[in-house]
Amino acid sequence: MPLRKTSVLVVDDDIRLQRLMHRILELEGYRALTAGDGEAALKAFGNEPPDLVLLDIMMPGMDGYTVCRRIRESFQTPIIMVTAKGQGEEIVQGLEAGADDYVVKPFSSRELVARVKAVLRRSSAWEERPDTPFRLDDLVIDFARLKVTVDGREVNLTATEYALLSYLARNAGRVLTVDQVLEQVWGAEYVGDAHLLQVHMGRLRQKLNDNARQPRYILTRPGIGYTMMKPA
Repeated sequence: MPLRKTSVLVVDDDIRLQRLMHRILELEGYRALTAGDGEAALKAFGNEPPDLVLLDIMMPGMDGYTVCRRIRESFQTPIIMVTAKGQGEEIVQGLEAGADDYVVKPFSSRELVARVKAVLRRSSAWEERPDTPFRLDDLVIDFARLKVTVDGREVNLTATEYALLSYLARNAGRVLTVDQVLEQVWGAEYVGDAHLLQVHMGRLRQKLNDNARQPRYILTRPGIGYTMMKPA
């Protein structure tokens, strides 16, 4: 029986770009699916949720931010936002809406594939299951059950958020530099993209109800990086 191919949903109203990304992905061995607008993208999730989404931001009708938020209501599928060159605010809004990563137009086939592989690699962090849960006050990371709770309330994390939290927890008590975290969680090609980490850290803290000014779990080391508090 043949192995199931990893599926990638390409959402873009530009047919030429949609076809280009489809071809690039198919040549790399992925099963590429396409949608020309937000409604079609959401319908695709109802039929067969893909393993990853490449989501254009500027589309008529439902824009990429709205589609991203709608997907996040029910799925933790990795999402890569496709944004225009020089539109830094688009990147921030996309990440804050729940995207895991971004790629900037115009992009090379090599860059697109590298981003796809990097995000899929991070999503595999869900498969790492140490036997012993991590407990810090009211925060519990149950690796075996892939479950994170705060004050007894389950916290729904994306694959990237889980990878980030897991890496911090496994190194509790250690000061981790920004570049260390970027390399270990995102990959060597992301070193230097401090803003990417800041946005994800802010989103993770919000979900954990961890105020950066009065932290319960994660300490910011100004100019250096972050430290997960060590359990007593």
